[in-house]
Amino acid sequence: MATKTIAKKATAAFSSNGHAGTIAAKRVEVLKTYKIYIGGQFPRTESGRYYVAKNRAGAPLANACLSSRKDFREAVVAARGAFGGWSAKAAFNRGQILYRIAEMLEGRKAQFVDELIKQDSTPAQAEAEVNLSIDRLIYYAGWCDKFQQLFGSVNPVASSHFNFSVPEPTGVVAAIAPQQTSLLGLVSVIAPVIAGGNSIIVLASETKPLCSVTFAEVINSSDVPGGVVNILTGKPSELIKYFADHMDVNATIYCGDDVASQKLVQEKAALNVKRVLFYNNIDWNSSDAETPYFILDTQEIKTTWHPIENIGGAKAGY
Repeated sequence: MATKTIAKKATAAFSSNGHAGTIAAKRVEVLKTYKIYIGGQFPRTESGRYYVAKNRAGAPLANACLSSRKDFREAVVAARGAFGGWSAKAAFNRGQILYRIAEMLEGRKAQFVDELIKQDSTPAQAEAEVNLSIDRLIYYAGWCDKFQQLFGSVNPVASSHFNFSVPEPTGVVAAIAPQQTSLLGLVSVIAPVIAGGNSIIVLASETKPLCSVTFAEVINSSDVPGGVVNILTGKPSELIKYFADHMDVNATIYCGDDVASQKLVQEKAALNVKRVLFYNNIDWNSSDAETPYFILDTQEIKTTWHPIENIGGAKAGY
């Protein structure tokens, strides 16, 4: 009884000072810190910097990393290390893995819808964006073992040889994702690049970063080897020059229509003659945003000559 009386007095004293009411009224929500994704791990940015992502009304949504030049360099190292094993996988196996990503995204659909709504999408828009992202992954999963036949050829030659031209992955791709979408643009850039056997470093939307790191969690729980997909968050204005001038990057994709940024990418990419691709004025919700030609964009055409042998085994044509 004495114990209960003491407890009641303590509670009354606490309430009379106003502290309990103040704590309840002024509690600050603990925002999730969305980390970056490099080499199959979720490190914080080495710079220690972050920014607060907000919605249109100015309400804080999460803490997002401000990735640095060193983060990008580490991502390139991870992507280069993963490229050999990923490009050597059977095309059918890559298709299976992309399909697995779609399965995992389907399983976490509600979370992505919720994040898109927080980032100013209507419920209908959010539902449509997640559904289209899943379907787009399945679309490119189906192309993994078919685009070679579409873009490869047997060439007529005058000598006694077979002459084949076949697409092969270009290597490490660095991409600035569309900034207007949180999920669909990111998926639309990543899927064709990895479907073709490349590895990728992608900078997500600066203003809508939530789905990008959640998508990295989906990648991590799928069968994608670490380093094949690396996702950074931060400012395109700060990082774009590094995406374009790194000497171990084979292609740079810029999804935007800023003329000054396009010129910068072209100038910096000339240092090692990397391929430059501009995806601007694309409606990522339309059917024009999915095509096997996006896979071809990061392929190199390799031509092979093979001598034709006679039935007896002797080589002809010399």
